[in-house]
Amino acid sequence: MTAVRSHAKAKELEIETALREALANAIRHGCSDDPTKYVQCSVVFEDSRSVLIVVSDPGPGFNSSQLADPTDGEHLYENHGRGIYLINHLMDEVQFKRGGAEIHMRSRF
Repeated sequence: MTAVRSHAKAKELEIETALREALANAIRHGCSDDPTKYVQCSVVFEDSRSVLIVVSDPGPGFNSSQLADPTDGEHLYENHGRGIYLINHLMDEVQFKRGGAEIHMRSRF
């Protein structure tokens, strides 16, 4: 496998992981696991070098600046609270809109 192909595969895995985390958070927190509520997801390839993913839910949102740091010793062994941290580290740009009920994630290849 060439270095370019290896980099592309790693980037693909990063994007997939960020998307899974965003969807899981939207279902669990935004929809409160209510099967009558819906999550919307849009994926736009802006050009051959970047992708924009938007995930939105009907929930009240959250304040991303008030989330606990999962790398802090106090939270290190908790079994939740790593999704936003991972998204922020895996994607090139992350924005929370509609009070946190919508996340815009951009990755460049």
